[in-house]
Amino acid sequence: MCGVLFMKKEYEKETFKERLAAAASMPKDVVLGAPVVTVIGTGEICIENYRGILEYTDLLVRVQTKGPQIKIQGRNLQIEYYTNDEMKITGVIHSLEYNK
Repeated sequence: MCGVLFMKKEYEKETFKERLAAAASMPKDVVLGAPVVTVIGTGEICIENYRGILEYTDLLVRVQTKGPQIKIQGRNLQIEYYTNDEMKITGVIHSLEYNK
């Protein structure tokens, strides 16, 4: 029962933040720290607001965000650059997946 109460409070906290962002006309990525994923064709992905790189090979890149993990699969994947809050991944991208 305690776990359910904790999950409910977390849900209510997130919904309150979302309502606040909407009411203030502020972007969710700023208020919630939500990841911003920009896909350009099949060869480039930019991820903003990430927390860390979990796995990095030429076939798979897994990135942790404040919310879901982001899993990118493809061929010849490379992290072109990364800063504290943004990264660019290039290569032949086959799939992009969000995992809780």
